[in-house]
Amino acid sequence: MKPRKVMIIGAGNVGTAAAHAFVNQRFIEELILVDINQDRVEGNRKDLADAAAFMPGKMDISVRDASDCSDVDIAVITVTAGALKEGQTRLDEQKSTSKIVASIVPEMMKGGFNGIFLVATNPCDIITYQVWKLSGLPKNRVLGTGVWLDTTRLRRLLAERLDIAAQSIDAFILGEHGDSQFPVWSHSSIYGKSVNEYSLEKLGESLDLKRVGEIARDTGFEIYHQKGCTEYGIGGTIVEICRHIFSGSQRALTVSCILEGEYGENGLAIGVPAVLNQDGVKEIIELKLDNAEREAFQNSARVIKDSIALL
Repeated sequence: MKPRKVMIIGAGNVGTAAAHAFVNQRFIEELILVDINQDRVEGNRKDLADAAAFMPGKMDISVRDASDCSDVDIAVITVTAGALKEGQTRLDEQKSTSKIVASIVPEMMKGGFNGIFLVATNPCDIITYQVWKLSGLPKNRVLGTGVWLDTTRLRRLLAERLDIAAQSIDAFILGEHGDSQFPVWSHSSIYGKSVNEYSLEKLGESLDLKRVGEIARDTGFEIYHQKGCTEYGIGGTIVEICRHIFSGSQRALTVSCILEGEYGENGLAIGVPAVLNQDGVKEIIELKLDNAEREAFQNSARVIKDSIALL
């Protein structure tokens, strides 16, 4: 069996949180770290190697240049130019992050990269589209973490309020990984019942779904302001997406995908439900949105396209 190899480009908080999750979940054979700060990346390699020594089996953890990538299955991009300043949003990170990405991706393609790009840096949808254009890869082999973490947060919030397992909830957030995202309540259910129907039966009252959606949207920024970064949630998101790709699970996750006509949109990447397999995105699921949701999706697409135009 060919060893499964993941390269993490950017060994900061997000990259190392994902790396630690890979070490603990043990479904790849080699983890490759890339970072411009050689002391930091080598220190992280040694630290992760110590953690891996407690695990069953063997995992190789190495450090390389990004261009040494011809044997890599999935390249995860977590690079960033630094912390957000007060009042800034994910979109404010675009200028600096896009410059870094523009210097890395062409060198990787010259180095023979022929795997799947997974973008986990902000603004996620814009950088996902940039990576696709720079790489020249088929659209199914470039995706972003998108709103899968936001979707997971939404399910967790509902589960906490209803005292059930999050895995029992079928609910999605669509759109930008940012302020214009929105829950798709018309396609959300719990044990086959609408969220409100189940809430009425369980609690005797309806949940404030608008507020639940707002909390799911804003939690990332709350974490950021409270501890200076988000790392474990997005690290887990990266590893889960990779696990479904390697296993060919055929499971639908709301990730950032390149659209070419789906949902009536072109020329962008945006968070939509997509079936994942070993080639990346196998199929984009087009949900029949109600009028308000369709308007919200179009608004989110405009936000992303306006930023793509600035690349």
